[in-house]
Amino acid sequence: MSENVVKGTAGSDDLPWGQSARGKLRIAVGIATAGRRTIVGYTLDLIARQTRLPDALIVCPAVPEDLDAAALQRLPFETAVRTGKRGLTAQRNQILSAADSADVIVFFDDDFFPQLNYLAEVEELFLDHADVVAITGRPIVDGANGPGLETEAALRLISADGPCPHDRCFVPTYGTYGCNMAFRMKPIRQSGLLFDENLPLYGWQEDIDFSRQLAGFGRIIDAKVLRGVHLGTKGGRTSGVRVGYSQIANPVYLIRKGTMSVAFAAPLLWRNVLANLAKSLRPEPWIDRRGRLKGNFLALRDLLTGHISPQRILELT
Repeated sequence: MSENVVKGTAGSDDLPWGQSARGKLRIAVGIATAGRRTIVGYTLDLIARQTRLPDALIVCPAVPEDLDAAALQRLPFETAVRTGKRGLTAQRNQILSAADSADVIVFFDDDFFPQLNYLAEVEELFLDHADVVAITGRPIVDGANGPGLETEAALRLISADGPCPHDRCFVPTYGTYGCNMAFRMKPIRQSGLLFDENLPLYGWQEDIDFSRQLAGFGRIIDAKVLRGVHLGTKGGRTSGVRVGYSQIANPVYLIRKGTMSVAFAAPLLWRNVLANLAKSLRPEPWIDRRGRLKGNFLALRDLLTGHISPQRILELT
């Protein structure tokens, strides 16, 4: 059973959804966070400085200590804190529950710093393209592909990039990128769509699984105008063995579920296995390549014996 603690100006048991006073759509921003109390504070500050403020912010920390709840009181929009089961998919489901009356839900990772016009551009895209159900952006710089970015470096990148409009073209994409993604809530409500809690802990590929379930309702697009910096912070992450196991088990599970194609999954699987194998002799300091490789082999063994499951990582260390 989850606890619901509401913060903000309304002081009610639920977020006071009504006609948006800030735009034509009711936009909620959701952040699931774990172990990044300081960094998420910077993310909240950038949300508070958006040229188009959200109608509500919903934060779901893994544990209460992961969030300075008092800081939410200073934000110029309604806020809510949701708590419950730990794990990215479970935490995002808590956010979806609180955002039920929104028109659009925008998910940011706790270490994604959005450009100051991000929400304004999201609103324009959804208003201008009624058949679009999911939108993702690609970071200016993605620290997940390296050792991660320091906070000050990320803020400098945001400042140098500037909040002015950019190339407004967009392209179809297979699925959204979990660090920054936005969805129409209407088809989510209609289908009772939730993030799959069979993908535990940090839920690798949960973004593809969720967005592909919306593909039958409309277009999924990658919009260049949605910009930001993903720090790729290494703190609060899962062990290498667990990551390696998930790199095999999660795509296999999603193929069987029908939300990931073999054509998409196959390069994903073998690219990760080969990278872990090639770099295990001289691993990067910020990646546990040998742990990941061990997890890969454990998953392949379980695949051959018929025991593979994303939940198995809960038994690993």
